[in-house]
Amino acid sequence: MRLATVCVLVTICLSGVWFVKADARQRELPTLERLDNNRVTYYIADGEPGSHYLAADRDLATWALREWERTLDGAVKLEAVAEQDALLRVYWVPASSGQYGEMRPLRVGSRRGAAVYIRPDTDALGPDIGMRARSDLLFRDTVVYLTCLHELGHAFGLSHTDSFADIMYFFGYGGDIPGFFGRYRERLRGRADISTTSGLSQDDVRRVKELYRK
Repeated sequence: MRLATVCVLVTICLSGVWFVKADARQRELPTLERLDNNRVTYYIADGEPGSHYLAADRDLATWALREWERTLDGAVKLEAVAEQDALLRVYWVPASSGQYGEMRPLRVGSRRGAAVYIRPDTDALGPDIGMRARSDLLFRDTVVYLTCLHELGHAFGLSHTDSFADIMYFFGYGGDIPGFFGRYRERLRGRADISTTSGLSQDDVRRVKELYRK
């Protein structure tokens, strides 16, 4: 099922978007619900034409999902399923208006789910990000991975924060955005390290655990 079809079928309640630059007043999302406990199904699509998706980006989305699963320590159990049955759906879409990614809640039967849209074209994210990503593929993968982690954080129920240490930090507050990604990149020796190197802050962990204890 292609992106346009999905957009018609889902009921959009709100969206969380990570921008290169935006008014900080956009940082607050309406209160999000947590996903149902235990079995959480997911689907990762192939890239849309023009998205600059790489086949290996599927690993980055999978690792981001698993990071939230590990952090929740048994509160959710992820399972890959067909698109129409998935509570969490990851799509790779072309660049648009300086967005890194976006989350749109949806309903799957009676359950709350989320469609996550990742824009992996790093050249569209400004010259500082684009130039560094072209010269360092691991930095490019860092940008895409942390974008997945951020937008999936919204999918699991977290809102933005104003703390630069958090994965849920809202870029509308400004700051050294290349440095935001660079500090994680510096912790990596190789691409496989992404699967075992947490991108979450202590506060990210505390907030999501509190949400799933309710």
